[in-house]
Amino acid sequence: MFARRLGRGLVWFVVVLAAITGVRAWVIPPKAPAPKAPAAKAEATYPDEAAQAVAARFARAYLGWDEGKAEEREQLLASVLPPDTDATMGWDGHGRQDVLAVQPGAVTETKNGQARVRVEVLLRPVIEAEPAKGKKKAPAPAEQPARWVGLDVPVVESSGQIAVTGRPGLVGIPEHGPKAPDTPTTQTDPELSTQTEGAVDKFFAAYAAGDTDAVTAPGASVPALPAGVEYKGLVSWSADSGGDDTRTGTALVSWSLAGASVEQVYRVTITRVSTSDAHRWQVDDVRGGST
Repeated sequence: MFARRLGRGLVWFVVVLAAITGVRAWVIPPKAPAPKAPAAKAEATYPDEAAQAVAARFARAYLGWDEGKAEEREQLLASVLPPDTDATMGWDGHGRQDVLAVQPGAVTETKNGQARVRVEVLLRPVIEAEPAKGKKKAPAPAEQPARWVGLDVPVVESSGQIAVTGRPGLVGIPEHGPKAPDTPTTQTDPELSTQTEGAVDKFFAAYAAGDTDAVTAPGASVPALPAGVEYKGLVSWSADSGGDDTRTGTALVSWSLAGASVEQVYRVTITRVSTSDAHRWQVDDVRGGST
C-alpha cells in the first residue's frame, strides 16, 4: 500500500516538473551559450602631432645657423635630442642661413616606436661680404633668394615622449603642385549680376573702410578688414543662376596692400531684402576663394 502511494506520488511529481520545465528541455538539452569573442584591443596610434611639433622645432634650429651664434643653435637642438648627443649635428660652424617658415607634414611610422617626419622649410641663405680693399667695414650681407627644402627627421616615441634619434636628410620638393581636377562650370545669371553689381561694389568699399553694418543684410555679421587695406575697385562680379531669394556669386576684387596692388577672389552670398513697397539685394556672407 505504501509502495503504491509512493509510486503514484512520484508520477505526479514528474508530471508537475514536466509542466514547469518543459518536456522538450528533457529530450533536447539547451545549447551551451557561445563563448564571448575576446574584445579586440585597439591598436595604439602613433602620436603624430607630438612628432610633428618636435620635428618642426628641430628643423628650425637645425637649418637656421649663424657662425656668430653657434652656441645658441646647439642649445635649441639639445632640447629635442637625447642626452649626450652631439648637438652640432654635423655642422662645421661656418656660414649663415635664416629660416623663414617651417611646415611639418607626413609622419611615416617605421618600427619599434620610430618614425620619419617630413618637414618643409623655407630658407634664405645669407652671404657675408668681405670688406673692400682699403676699407675696414664690410658691406651689408647679401640675401639670397628664398627657397623651400624638405627635411626628413628621424624620431622615436618612448614613454609618451618624442625625441630626435639622429641626423636628418635634405630631400627635394616638386617644382609644381599636383594637377587640380576639373570642376563643373557654374551657370551665371547676367541680369541679376548687372542688377546687384552696385550693391556688391558698395559692400567691398565698406569692407575695407571698416564699417559693414550699413551694407549687409539684417542679421548678417561680416567683420571688416583690418586697417591698411585699401579698396581699388570691383574688377568683375557674376551671380550664380537660381530662383530663390538667396544667391551666391563670384567677385574679383582689387586691393592696395603694402605698396602693391593685388586681385583676389571671393564667393559672396546675397539676400533679397523686401520692404512694404520695394526690395533690394544685400550681402549676407563673404568667403575668400573661388569655392
